[in-house]
Amino acid sequence: MDESDSDVIADDGDEQLQFLLCSERFEPPFDLIDESVMPIQTLIPEDDKETAAYVSVVGTGSTIMVAGSYYIPKFIEGKPLGDDASFICAKEQTIGVADGVGGWSKKGIDSGEYSRELMKNAETAIQKQKSKDDNNTSTIDLMEVLNEAFLNTKAMGSSTACMLTLAGDTLNAVNVGDSRFVVIREGIIVYKSEIQQSRFNCPFQLGNGKSSDDPSVAQKISVPVMAGDVIVLGTDGLFDNVHDFELETIVNARVDSWERDVPETMAWRIAQYALDNSKSKDLYTPYSRECSKAGIEHNGGKYDDITVIVANIWPL
Repeated sequence: MDESDSDVIADDGDEQLQFLLCSERFEPPFDLIDESVMPIQTLIPEDDKETAAYVSVVGTGSTIMVAGSYYIPKFIEGKPLGDDASFICAKEQTIGVADGVGGWSKKGIDSGEYSRELMKNAETAIQKQKSKDDNNTSTIDLMEVLNEAFLNTKAMGSSTACMLTLAGDTLNAVNVGDSRFVVIREGIIVYKSEIQQSRFNCPFQLGNGKSSDDPSVAQKISVPVMAGDVIVLGTDGLFDNVHDFELETIVNARVDSWERDVPETMAWRIAQYALDNSKSKDLYTPYSRECSKAGIEHNGGKYDDITVIVANIWPL
């Protein structure tokens, strides 16, 4: 195929890197894990010791968002953290993902450093906004967050970014690039965000390079939600490898025990399924479909970092 399996730097025409597929199979977070390629799971920030289900949230509508995440970085020797980054601000009802553009690696730059710094700065900006809200009634201004995080991120590289916040009974989002989210209601995807790319496999990307974008290109999205909805936010490692109907099936196939079906467990299931598909050399995946549209012959999945955040919308 003419295009490699890794996202490229905007307007960069150099030959792209290709990555070998790993053969390790991951087990659930509540069982033994293959330590040769360690997935990373998070529920809420380390400095908040409460679980998301019991965090005190002052809602402005009839719902709250309870989220958990799971991350499987692609296996690259000497780069255990991969290129993805994410955060969950439970009290602020805000979540986000970023995907460092892998094409920078051929220039000797770890784009994961950019995505991690960007998401850390986004968390800081969110908490700064909330600290100014004496009555705890204001909603998060995601464009302000994105602008502040972008201006404060000094690492080399570039990254996509997608952030969501629940305000009342509306899910507000900002997005740059090819990370995306879906809203699942009664087992059916009722909304799926669009991606931004200048050409196939070349997403819009925030960064300090001369060809990178700034937050002015961000999509601003508002979607009404209701109690019982499930939000799935992920990087392209998820959506390149899992069709909509497959995602619906995974979310609908919940286990009987509620305690084991918390959001981070669902996030693990989805991430594991995406990983399995990414290793296939003959499945018809969303990535192989898009390759075909671009005139590129490619069968199977796309091996990549996989970040999944699942957020349940609960009645307040």
